[in-house]
Amino acid sequence: MFSKLISNDTKRVFRLAIPAALKHLVDILQILIDMLMVGMISVSALAAVGLSMQFMMVINVLMTLYVVGGNAVIARYIGQGRKKRASALLYGLGLFAIFLSIFVTIGGYYGSSYIYELMGASQDVILEGSRYFEILSLGIVLIFLDNLLYNALSAAGDTSSSLYIKLFSAGVNAFFNYVLIFGHFGFDAYGIEGAAVATLISYFLSIVAYYFLLKRSSSKLNFIPIIKMNDIIRALKVGWSAALDRGISSMSFLVFVSIIAAYGTAGLAGYQVGLRIEGIAFMPGFGFSIAAMALVGQNIGANDKIRAYNMGIISGRVAYVFMGSVGVFMILFPEFLVSFFTQDELTIVVASQYLILVGLAQIPLAIMFVYSAALRGAGATKTTLKINFWSLWLFRVLPSYIAYKMGFSLVAIFVIMNIETLLKGIIYWYIYQKREWLDTKV
Repeated sequence: MFSKLISNDTKRVFRLAIPAALKHLVDILQILIDMLMVGMISVSALAAVGLSMQFMMVINVLMTLYVVGGNAVIARYIGQGRKKRASALLYGLGLFAIFLSIFVTIGGYYGSSYIYELMGASQDVILEGSRYFEILSLGIVLIFLDNLLYNALSAAGDTSSSLYIKLFSAGVNAFFNYVLIFGHFGFDAYGIEGAAVATLISYFLSIVAYYFLLKRSSSKLNFIPIIKMNDIIRALKVGWSAALDRGISSMSFLVFVSIIAAYGTAGLAGYQVGLRIEGIAFMPGFGFSIAAMALVGQNIGANDKIRAYNMGIISGRVAYVFMGSVGVFMILFPEFLVSFFTQDELTIVVASQYLILVGLAQIPLAIMFVYSAALRGAGATKTTLKINFWSLWLFRVLPSYIAYKMGFSLVAIFVIMNIETLLKGIIYWYIYQKREWLDTKV
């Protein structure tokens, strides 16, 4: 009955968004399981793995270079019915990812200890972290390829296969964590090094699964070893703006966190707990942003700009409902949610204040998630770069720094963050409504 009440386009959005959101949930659960098992080794090991995730933010900037542009061009080719051309681009970008990963591997393997020192880690964390990241660096190529394959298939309209592959690889990762970290089934206990090896094994098996998927004729994309340099250049021209955008956002986030850290340990801990809980609300937003990116790009490729525009609108409306509902829950039951992560009273107070405020901002956040993804799917990455740069620095980082210097409380920083989210949501809504981005040349 319910399925008869919604349009076919809305069903298409759900078919892409739900598996993408669930995959995001599995990603989060995998990280939590990793952290739980590593935490049983020592506090230093836990801190080392946590800091390595900050390094991955920088590496994600490099992956954005070829992923976002690849998404935009592949989605257009799929919309045009040119599956072979899209598949050839995937092959070319795969080679580019392998080439780029060589430099990251060298830098990560030989410079891991220096990176931890730069982050101000203690000597025991540096020792544990360098052992962990040296091993992880040897498999950076697997991480690059896994990210490319997931995003390319999503752009082509297949998020379900990636969900199944992720469930499989997450299970493999948890199993080998148990075996290699603690020493079971005849293996020695390798500690933090075992955690790194387990991660690489799971990524390797993901790539194998993707390879067999691409070999199937029914797959949305196939393995076609043809290099089209013009298409690779087109993808990178779109991608450089997105990579710069990601880099600026990461830098802005680090500066913003440093301002919060100046309010003390409880303030920082409360923010981190609140952010982790808010990540649950991101799941539907993430799923519908993937759907908007793929369907907008495909319909522009099919030269149906009206439908491309409407796909973003549909994705946005559903995201408002889901994220808004989660926001209401965060507003009504903040202490209950925070109690799962900490029993420290001051941290609970700070985290609860954060959740109440961000709960109010979930709808503009949904607008930002979906419409920015739609613009990227259309290849309008220069537009998203400009919006994010000016919004983050003019409306969030600079006002937060001034408020801190003027002696305002941490709540004022959270309010400023909410205002920036609201303003950015309004800007994205305005830009989207103008429809000029539909004519972006890729």
